[in-house]
Amino acid sequence: MRSKDRISYFYDGDVGNVYFGPNHPMKPHRLCMTHHLVLSYDLHKKMEIYRPHKAYPVELAQFHSVDYVEFLQRINLDTQHLFPEEMAKFKLGEDCPVFDDMFEFCQIYAGGTIDAARRLNNQLCDIAINWAGGLHHAKKCEASGFCYINDLVLGILELLKYHARVLYIDIDVHHGDGVEEAFYFTDRVMTVSFHKYGNLFFPGSGDVKEIGEREGKFYAINIPLKDGIDDTSFTRLFKTIISKVVETYQPGVIVLQCGADSLAGDRLGCFNLSIDGHAECVKFVKKFGLPLLVTGGGGYTKENVARCWTVETGVLLDTELPNEIPDNEYIKYFAPECSLRIPTGHIENFNSKSYLGTIKMQVLENLRCIQHAPSVQMQEVPPDFYIPDFDEDEKNPDERIDQHTQDKHIQRDDE
Repeated sequence: MRSKDRISYFYDGDVGNVYFGPNHPMKPHRLCMTHHLVLSYDLHKKMEIYRPHKAYPVELAQFHSVDYVEFLQRINLDTQHLFPEEMAKFKLGEDCPVFDDMFEFCQIYAGGTIDAARRLNNQLCDIAINWAGGLHHAKKCEASGFCYINDLVLGILELLKYHARVLYIDIDVHHGDGVEEAFYFTDRVMTVSFHKYGNLFFPGSGDVKEIGEREGKFYAINIPLKDGIDDTSFTRLFKTIISKVVETYQPGVIVLQCGADSLAGDRLGCFNLSIDGHAECVKFVKKFGLPLLVTGGGGYTKENVARCWTVETGVLLDTELPNEIPDNEYIKYFAPECSLRIPTGHIENFNSKSYLGTIKMQVLENLRCIQHAPSVQMQEVPPDFYIPDFDEDEKNPDERIDQHTQDKHIQRDDE
C-alpha cells in the first residue's frame, strides 16, 4: 500500500453555470454545490486542484464521429430549428436539449477526465477526481440520457496508451451502456455495471446475459438489480464481485463512475443506498492501491449529490468528515438540519436473497471463463493529443506537421 495517496482534483467553475432548461432533471449547479462543500471542509488543502483544459474537437473525435462533434460545436438555441434532420439524427431534443454554452460544457467535463487520465499515465498522482465527468450514456454518433460527449470513453482511450488492461466500474442507478458499447469487442477494457434493470427503466440494456462479444466476450459484466436495494445487499454483492474481478483481470488502472442517483431519495432513482453505503464502494476500490480515476455521473437530488461526492472526496483523502456541514455559500440548500448524512429511504427492497445469489453465481461463472488476465502486445505509446496554446508570432512558419506524425493521432478503426 502506498504511504500517502497523491490526489489531483479537477474543477472549473464555469461547468456549474450552464442550465439544461426548466423542468430538466439535470442540474450542473450541483457541481458548484459539491465544490463549495469540499472547500468548506478544507479538503482542498490536502490535494492538488486543477482547472481542466477545454478538450479540443480533435480530442473529442478520438471516439465520437467528426460530423457529430462538428454539429455539437455549431448548433445553438437560436439555430436548432433550422436543422431538424440533424437534431433527429444525433438524438438532440427533449432528453438532451440544446442550451447556451453546451459545447463548452462538454469540452470542460471531457477535458477534466482526459487530464485526469494523463496525470495518472504520467504518474503525477495516484488518484484523480473529476466530479463533472461520468457522462456514460453518450454514443459515438449520438447524445443519450443527458450525455453529449462520453468523457469516460475518452479517458479510458487515454489510459490504454499506457496500460494493457483498464477496469471500468459503474455504480450509477442507470446501466453504463455507452462505455460498455464502446469496448464491447475488446478484452483490454472490462466494464462492470451495477444498475436498476427492468420495467422499461432507462436505457433498457444491462441484462446479466450481456457479456461482450468476439475478443470482448466475458469482458462486459452486468449486475441487474431491482428497486429498493439497500446498503447491506449492495455492498456485499459489490465487494464479492469486484474482488473476484480484480483478482482475475488484474487491471493496471481503475476508472470508477460514482453516479449518485443510486442514493435513496433521488428524483429519478429507485435504490435505497445511504451515502455511507455508496461511499463504502469507493473505499473498497481505493484499497486495491491501483491508479484510480474517479468521476461523477447521474444524481438528481442535488443537495444529496453534493453531500455524497464530498464524503467520497473525504474517503479518497482518508479523511473523516464531521456530520455538521460548515458554513458555506450554499448552506441554505442543506437546511434545516445541515448535516452530511441523509436517512435511507423507505422503498421496499425487491431484491431477494435468492435473486441476488443467482446473479452473483452467473457473474462468477462468467469470470471463470477468463483463463487469466489477457496479455496485450503493447505498441509504442502514441503522444498525448494535446494542442498547446502557442503564440502565433513564435511559431516557425516553415515547419509543417509531417504525415507520419498526423497518422499517429488517428485511432485505428478496430481499437
